[in-house]
Amino acid sequence: MRRDVLLEPFFTASISGDRTEARRIVNELLDSNSSGEQILTDLFWPTVQHVEKLYRADQLSQLAHNYATRLIRSLAEQMQLRLEQKDRKGKRVLMASGDQQAEELSALISADLLEAAGYEVYFCGGGIANDELIAQVGSLRPDIVVVFGAVPQTVPQTRVLIDRLHDIGICPQIQIVVGGGVFNRADELAEEIGDVATWFAATEHHPRCCRD
Repeated sequence: MRRDVLLEPFFTASISGDRTEARRIVNELLDSNSSGEQILTDLFWPTVQHVEKLYRADQLSQLAHNYATRLIRSLAEQMQLRLEQKDRKGKRVLMASGDQQAEELSALISADLLEAAGYEVYFCGGGIANDELIAQVGSLRPDIVVVFGAVPQTVPQTRVLIDRLHDIGICPQIQIVVGGGVFNRADELAEEIGDVATWFAATEHHPRCCRD
């Protein structure tokens, strides 16, 4: 598959900040009739996960990490317009993420795929206080609340958010979903933070579940 062949050069272009080469690779895939979904899931997604894995292991510099996350975010936002939009499911999703760039980028890609799959998605990214998120839940009345995290620092705030939603009685009506590598690296972690579903659009997993 051509996308597999281009993963390494795309990774190299991303971490070196070579925007021209990265765009050339994407255009090559588009010219070979790869869909927007295929490029997001088979090129951008694994590259982001590989970048984050190397960065967490201190095998990638801050400069290279910033180059990659900013470049891929720019390309991903352009690719969203190429996604085939499925029939609407009549379900509303409020999605937030951790503060780290890679967390927010992975969540952005997932939000785009969920929207294309038929969900009405409201994506606020990272850095939002729990009080604001809870107020938004009350006014927006989503069917699903998704919290996406890839690093351990995201867990305490997520635990507090879910506890607060339980305390005010929203959980019986709203499905709370956690996604991201931090919730899958420890087998019991997702269960420990509350009565939630675990969404396997994770750092170590492929986001094709967004289509279901």
